[in-house]
Amino acid sequence: MPGRTVSFHPDDRYAAFLRTIPEAPFGEGRLAGVPVAVKDNISTAGIETTCASRILEGYVPPFDATVVERLKRAGAAIVGKTNMDEFGMGTTTENSAFWPTLNPADPSRVPGGSSGGSAAAVAAGLVPLALGTDTGGSIRCPAAFCGIVGLKPTYGRVSRYGLIAYANSLEQIGPMAKTVTDASLLMEVIAGHDPRDSTSRDCPYHHTPDPEIRGLRIGVPEEFFGEGVDARVASVVWDAISLLERKGAEVITCRMPSMAYALAAYYVTCTSEASSNLARFDGVRYGPPADTKKPWHEAFQERRREGFGEEVRRRIMLGTFALSSGYYGKYYAKAQAARNNVRADFERLFCDVDVLAGPTMPTVAFRFGEKSDPLSMYLSDILTVPANLAGVPAISVPCGKVEGLPVGLQVMGRWMEDERVVDVAYAFEQGRSA
Repeated sequence: MPGRTVSFHPDDRYAAFLRTIPEAPFGEGRLAGVPVAVKDNISTAGIETTCASRILEGYVPPFDATVVERLKRAGAAIVGKTNMDEFGMGTTTENSAFWPTLNPADPSRVPGGSSGGSAAAVAAGLVPLALGTDTGGSIRCPAAFCGIVGLKPTYGRVSRYGLIAYANSLEQIGPMAKTVTDASLLMEVIAGHDPRDSTSRDCPYHHTPDPEIRGLRIGVPEEFFGEGVDARVASVVWDAISLLERKGAEVITCRMPSMAYALAAYYVTCTSEASSNLARFDGVRYGPPADTKKPWHEAFQERRREGFGEEVRRRIMLGTFALSSGYYGKYYAKAQAARNNVRADFERLFCDVDVLAGPTMPTVAFRFGEKSDPLSMYLSDILTVPANLAGVPAISVPCGKVEGLPVGLQVMGRWMEDERVVDVAYAFEQGRSA
């Protein structure tokens, strides 16, 4: 039987590039016949892609995202699109315009977000592999809450072409799986240079996880165990770090002062980029049509008010304010200065240590409706956003439970050293199962 077909791309240069990637014949390839779920903000040709938003209801992309092309070429069976917080804006998947996703570990609790559908599908055994996206923790948060593995790659290591943008300078597509080995395999399939993505780096990923970490220096910032981190979660994570120490790693406590303003820098940056990116959803170019009998500005406002959920509208307004005349320097420019300080902290720390470790989330999964105040919801991202601000790789691996609910160990590494964070996660996984 001939190989799988490739979706049409109007760019001849990209078509030529695709021909350089070996296409798996039917029944062959690294992922031959393996079911894979895809988050609903990643374009799939001929399949509705909504970002869990009413404003994109009925939108069917005419092309596949690069990661989807690569899945097909590896022989994977894409079985469906997964639920998410609308446009990736949330930590619970409660912000979906269509339905809530339940946590397989405890259906009364949230699965995390925004890739909650992908995490729940893997945790429930519906699929062995799934794709998520991570703007401020949206792969690692649900991975921790559902008890699976989630990798946020280095910024630029996986193509973002075909990802419906929320915050361009922060987001990455990444693998979610039950085990580190499976996550690494999926990463190998989707990573690599893409000429259609100007942020893409020519750094393929070909790696078999290695559990040998003898002599590795693990930095543990005190701020990762600061205010807001549940003492029971902290205890479980310290036990995990101790296991790594027993396997021969050296644990070094350190400080990361930029954590004090990382969250504020993140939310000013991501809302500003969201304000710009989501301006295109106006009832003319995408989504259900606006009432063209009304004046344009009235039709535009009405379509966006009806099409966007409350959280998306909130973030658009926050970003528009931060970018507005008279406030740009007061908010957005300062946020970028703070972001540079976060990057500088990572660079300084990585002169003395090889990876950083700590909790993925400050608490275990909370109950539906428990975080009704937006600020308390935003504070849940405090431990994950630094990696996005700096663009470095980070992985969450299950490391224990608190009252039957999963806890995640987060490992962050140097820029483009995704293989190392995978190895540390694998070393823990193997040591725990021994």
